Amino acid sequence: VMPAGGTEMPTMLSYYAERKLSKHPEEFGTTGAIEGVAGPEAANNAAAAGILVPMLTLGLPTSATAAIMLSAFQSYGIQPGPLLFTGQAELVWTLIASLYIANIMLVVLNLPLVGLWARILKIPQPQLYAGILVFATIGTYGISNSVVDLMLLYGIGIVAMFMRRFDFPTAPVVIGMILGPMAEQAMRQALTISQGEWTTFVTRPVSLCILLLALLGLVGPRLWARAARRG
Repeated sequence: VMPAGGTEMPTMLSYYAERKLSKHPEEFGTTGAIEGVAGPEAANNAAAAGILVPMLTLGLPTSATAAIMLSAFQSYGIQPGPLLFTGQAELVWTLIASLYIANIMLVVLNLPLVGLWARILKIPQPQLYAGILVFATIGTYGISNSVVDLMLLYGIGIVAMFMRRFDFPTAPVVIGMILGPMAEQAMRQALTISQGEWTTFVTRPVSLCILLLALLGLVGPRLWARAARRG
């Protein structure tokens, strides 16, 4: 129900809620319970629409998918924010209507074709990865006709492969690539207004609170994990 935050927290909350309400909680994590799969998957799909709230109203993507959508909006000269609903109301409500239509079409397609989608899992992973690479290459080169874009595609893909191999999350990297240029532009504007005074970031209450929250989000989990190990 709550917007933003991505899909991780709703999925975890749904799993624990299903386990608490189940008449056989001992099946969770042992023999297997269908509720432990269906509940988190429903929460995962439902949370996908919640990420659009901060993305459309504030221009803040909270997931990799929202970051890609924000990049697509910016490529068409559309800047999400508080004025989006008044300045481009037709676009916003068309997007919201498309979500309803997409959910109806998903039901129509998935129910009769669920057997076909399940057979995709039988495709060997090397062949599946090869097909994905072929389509990604065709799509990238077809858009820009640039070999440099292909080199970037393969380079970023190799880096992402090692990140997945060593259990580094890829979603923050995608979000950082989208928000990085915006943050740099905003920083230059702030320094221009303050005539090059760096202390403006800590003397203003709003920017100081944002920096403190960012510091807390960066250091807090490590301190919590260290305290948990000592406890």
